[in-house]
Amino acid sequence: MPALNDLALTVEEREPGQFYWTLLEALDNSGRSDVHDLHDTLDYRVYRSAARPQTSHSNALALGVAELQKISASRPSA
Repeated sequence: MPALNDLALTVEEREPGQFYWTLLEALDNSGRSDVHDLHDTLDYRVYRSAARPQTSHSNALALGVAELQKISASRPSA
C-alpha cells in the first residue's frame, strides 16, 4: 500500500453529468535514466477509482476524500 503522501485525488467527468473520483499513486522514477528532470514532472498510475458515477463534482470529491480517510484509518499507527 502506498504512503498517503504518494496519493493524489482527482475527479473527472467521463460523460456529461457523470463524475468519478480517482486515487492516483505517485511512481518512483529515481532509477529511470530516460527521465531528465524529476523535479518538473510526476508520474502517476490509477490506484483506486469509483465504481459508480456521481451527479456532481462535489459529491464525487467528497466520496474520494472518504476513501482516503478509510485508507488512512486502516493503517497501523506508529
